[in-house]
Amino acid sequence: MENTKIKVGILPNHFLRQDGTFDSKKAIELSGKIAGVCYDKEGFSHLESEPLEKTLKRVDMTLNNGHHSVYDHISISFNIQNLPKILAMILNNEHQYTTSEKSARYTPVTRQAESIITEDEERLYNKWIEIFKIKIKENYGQIFSDSKIQKLAQENARYLVTVFMPTQMIYSTSLRQINYIASWMVDYINVHSANANNFESKLIVSMTDFVNELDNLNVLVPQLMHNEKHRTLSMFGKNLEKREEYFGDVYSTIYKGSFAQYAQAQRHRTLDYQLEMLDEKEYFVPPIIADDKILTDEWLADMSVVKDVTPQGELVLISEVGKYDDFILKCKERLCSSAQLEIMLQTRETLLKYKKVLEVSNNHLANDINNYTHGARCTFYDFNCSSDCGFNEGKKLIRKI
Repeated sequence: MENTKIKVGILPNHFLRQDGTFDSKKAIELSGKIAGVCYDKEGFSHLESEPLEKTLKRVDMTLNNGHHSVYDHISISFNIQNLPKILAMILNNEHQYTTSEKSARYTPVTRQAESIITEDEERLYNKWIEIFKIKIKENYGQIFSDSKIQKLAQENARYLVTVFMPTQMIYSTSLRQINYIASWMVDYINVHSANANNFESKLIVSMTDFVNELDNLNVLVPQLMHNEKHRTLSMFGKNLEKREEYFGDVYSTIYKGSFAQYAQAQRHRTLDYQLEMLDEKEYFVPPIIADDKILTDEWLADMSVVKDVTPQGELVLISEVGKYDDFILKCKERLCSSAQLEIMLQTRETLLKYKKVLEVSNNHLANDINNYTHGARCTFYDFNCSSDCGFNEGKKLIRKI
């Protein structure tokens, strides 16, 4: 995990040049032909052979009048390396994408030459792996293998590691969307540069590297980067604490969770998530140590040592908004003994709150939601588990790891 600049490449596609850059001219011309489908009587086959000047006229019209949807037909798959986790979260919060990301839950943290990981992070990460291994062994040694215990210990120790920890992923989106995202990053840089705090300053450096990489790959199209609607990166909210909670056919709720939990939650793309940093720093305490005051105090003390790197265990205020049916789908994913514990606990808490409000208001969904409140997803009437974990505490949603 070396502190090298972000490196972005493009996977093989129709528009990839031999030098690894993107043939935006060719992609734009194809989009210009596609733009004619809506009114051409003979269809796309006729447009393929139309005079270039006619295609370019249509390109000029669509690029400059804001009718950019035809540029969503051009999909690009990026191979992104040395990407800070927080920047991956920003990308993943914009719903139009497919991603395959290296798991941070089970990836050992090792500090190499010029690594962004500090000595304190590495030391405390390794220290707590050993503590968690002992605690997990004491509580669940008869259930989990040594390799499983090692992975769970790593998952919990990574709360001490920065959200700028580099990761890698394959990220696929459209030509229009990547230009929109780049334009929102440029706007973020311009707005926050003058009075940036430590977190924002590091994020600005990462965004600048990322946008420069896209520019070097010839992916950026100036007309697609116009932001007439003044949209911003969707992950960052404002005054979230002023939002009122609501539970019905749609819902809106607010709660505190770690950066690590947020990264898990945002993958439910049918739901909308935003976060806001807290004025006073707070940190998630893993339940496996939460009932031990000495260990809890030691954990919080160690968190304060790495507070300036913005550890993944730092709590943020999270807004979650969506439809009832999509929340139930989230329950079918997260109310499971294999799910990250923090998001499992939060999903369960939201579920019980949702149930109570529906019952008090005599909502027509009250009977339905009751079907999902008797334990893990394997207890749901409309879910079939393909692999029984045999973990009783997991099924009852009372596990501590």
